[in-house]
Amino acid sequence: MSDRPTRLHRSAFRLFRPVATRWMDNDAYGHVNNVHYYSYFDSAVNGWLVEKGQLAIAESPVIGLVVESGCTYFESVAFPEALEAGIAVAHLGRSSVRYQIGIFRSGAEQAAAQGHFVHVYVDRATQRPVEIPPETRGLLSEWL
Repeated sequence: MSDRPTRLHRSAFRLFRPVATRWMDNDAYGHVNNVHYYSYFDSAVNGWLVEKGQLAIAESPVIGLVVESGCTYFESVAFPEALEAGIAVAHLGRSSVRYQIGIFRSGAEQAAAQGHFVHVYVDRATQRPVEIPPETRGLLSEWL
């Protein structure tokens, strides 16, 4: 597979958030099932946005909707391991942002899995794309 992404190192990310694995994350093969990585991605990014005051889940008039995601797996992880999500902003457009996310065993130098997702910012009521709010854009720009 010549187009397989290169495994990223911790140095590719400036922001890290803890990820708690749960018993239910493990599958019949004894490792975290692939679908849970997308939850880890979403929780890491949105948790950070909430903490920074850029997302009020039930009230923000402008919200980011995930329109694309992907993940590449390099090694298995399993409950009860402590993980970390590394976050980077890979691209910042007018109404969208592409996040690069790495899932690391606590303290590991290389990602066990890595992927991306794209938020398109929309008006909550109309669901139509809008410009990323200036304060949010400023915060995201720090992580380019």
